[in-house]
Amino acid sequence: MLKSSLIALALALGASSAFAGMMVGGAEMFPARNIIENAVNSKDHTTLVAAVKAAGLVDTLQGDGPFTVFAPTNDAFGALPAGTVDGLLKPEAKAALTKVLTCHVVGAKAMSDAVMKMVKDDGGAHKVKTVGGCEITLMLDGGKVTVTDETGGIANVTIADVEQSNGVIHVIDKVLLPKM
Repeated sequence: MLKSSLIALALALGASSAFAGMMVGGAEMFPARNIIENAVNSKDHTTLVAAVKAAGLVDTLQGDGPFTVFAPTNDAFGALPAGTVDGLLKPEAKAALTKVLTCHVVGAKAMSDAVMKMVKDDGGAHKVKTVGGCEITLMLDGGKVTVTDETGGIANVTIADVEQSNGVIHVIDKVLLPKM
């Protein structure tokens, strides 16, 4: 009874709590859960989850963080040239897959308001090093954040500020690629 009363009170106050989160891929994202615990429930991120498992990055993304993950959707992976995803998921391609995936992760928690401030403070483009050693460029396009990868590909943030216990996820519509 007390727990349900606390949940109702938190929801009524609009509090960001362990009990209420955003919807991503048809699933509620719970701020008290870590990146992996939430991502496995999103129907829009099954390819990303499979790739994270194949690369052996599950334990890392369940760690303390903080992390900012630019999470490409299944459609983003589907837009890659035919055979790319299947090739990256092969055991012999683990190093390349790990490089691609870690180019989507920044070792800090950066909510969209902080990202927008950094972009504005840097004159319209803010360069960031990822945990994979890639350099991505964050910019604004019509008030929305875009991410440019090392090959010049541009991803749009379609859902921002999905809070996690160990960071934040920003859903993107393109896979970020490193220079190989």
